Amino acid sequence: MATAGQWIEGARLRTLPMGIAPVIVGSAAAYDLEAFHPLRALLALLTALLFQVGVNYSNDYSDGIRGTDDVRVGPLRLTASGLASPKSVKYAAFGCFGAAMLAGLVLILLSGTWPLLLVGVGCVIAAWGYTGGKNPYGYIGLGEVFVFLFFGLVATMGTTYTQALTVSWASFLGAVSIGLLASALLMANNVRDIPTDREAGKLTLAVRLGDEAARISYVMMLALALLLPLLLINDHPWILLVLLVSPLCITPAWVMLRSQRRQDLIPVLKQTGIISLCFAAAFTLGMVLTQLV
Repeated sequence: MATAGQWIEGARLRTLPMGIAPVIVGSAAAYDLEAFHPLRALLALLTALLFQVGVNYSNDYSDGIRGTDDVRVGPLRLTASGLASPKSVKYAAFGCFGAAMLAGLVLILLSGTWPLLLVGVGCVIAAWGYTGGKNPYGYIGLGEVFVFLFFGLVATMGTTYTQALTVSWASFLGAVSIGLLASALLMANNVRDIPTDREAGKLTLAVRLGDEAARISYVMMLALALLLPLLLINDHPWILLVLLVSPLCITPAWVMLRSQRRQDLIPVLKQTGIISLCFAAAFTLGMVLTQLV
């Protein structure tokens, strides 16, 4: 039976920046529109984090019962290790999805953004369909596409919309950058797992691209994520602060391009998460200083 610590490890906390960063950037864009609502931002954050943990448990369950995680390099998996029954991991995933939907419903009630109910349902379907069901899209190379859409565009602009009841060019560019960083994190994970995924028939984008091209795509995602916000420089000169994040990209980019040891890629996930959070902080500071200075 899995301990509390093992359940926490199974929640894959190093991936949580994928849920935190879009809410920060979306809230910054709302602030730029003079419509920041702290309570709604907190509810959006709770919703995003619960969805992220739900995705992680769902992935643990689905890959575990398929045998994809039987031989792997990365951290603990509850189902594959036998520490938790598949049913309990599946219930944990559904519990997180349910709690996320509840938090999201409260957010929708407060903001009056009823069309987002359909978005919430779509998020649950996408979260489960990543590795679950008969035809999981994560097994055919579409994982990064859905991560870009839901953890980038939907989460970021959805946060802005629930506060400002509109979106902006800044929220869109911020959303694209966050989506690229989230996709880069997933790419790093999938590059690490190329040998075992290929053997298990899991044709991730990394498997389809091949090792070298997948590693290069990771670096390109980081670079583009930092450069895109510069399109805002005319109206938001302080957005140049996002370039201060670039030194943090050097080590993970170097490891991705040069290291051939799969276990060396494990820290890249945490480093990419830190880059996402620092980008979100720099983006927010750029938005705030533009209003104040």
